[in-house]
Amino acid sequence: MRVLIADDHELLRDTLDLWFRQEKIDVTPAQDLDAAMQLVEASEPFDLILLDYGMPGMNGLEGLARALEAGRGARVAVMSGIAPREVAEQALEMGAAGFLPKTLPAKSLVNAVRFMAMGEQYAPIDFMTAAPEVEVLNPLAEKLTPRELQMLEKLCEGLSNKEIARALGIQEPTVKLHLKTLYRKIGALNRTQAALIARDSGLF
Repeated sequence: MRVLIADDHELLRDTLDLWFRQEKIDVTPAQDLDAAMQLVEASEPFDLILLDYGMPGMNGLEGLARALEAGRGARVAVMSGIAPREVAEQALEMGAAGFLPKTLPAKSLVNAVRFMAMGEQYAPIDFMTAAPEVEVLNPLAEKLTPRELQMLEKLCEGLSNKEIARALGIQEPTVKLHLKTLYRKIGALNRTQAALIARDSGLF
């Protein structure tokens, strides 16, 4: 079985690679969606493509649609540590082979991969049927627009303006404008201070 894992966190890629190789599953890693699609085009067909919902190039579920179209017959699944059930439901409706929360134990994840590669659709029952959590509004988050929150999250991940622009599918000058407004709203002088303010507030 050949599996392509696309995730921008190297540690997670290495961990999944270790788990799967112990189960005799051949793993090919990629750090973002563009790299994954290049590998799909240049390699022998994969049995399954695993896409991180939050990595650069995904733009929500647009990346899933792109992979489903260009996957050369491979089944495509989405994995995430933050996406809500609504995203999982939408991914499955679009034709994803499954949705994998990153909280899954290693054995469950490996079994899910085998299950999906055999042509079945997978999503954990407990995740899909869990009652929605009561949202506790963060005082800092209430000051910001959804786009500014995305900017702040990317700052906390250490991304440059160019990387933020690529991840969010916008132009770099637009990033600079959003950041200028963001800094003013939260009282930050620069990106480092903005990230510290976000973390101190418990936002990310």
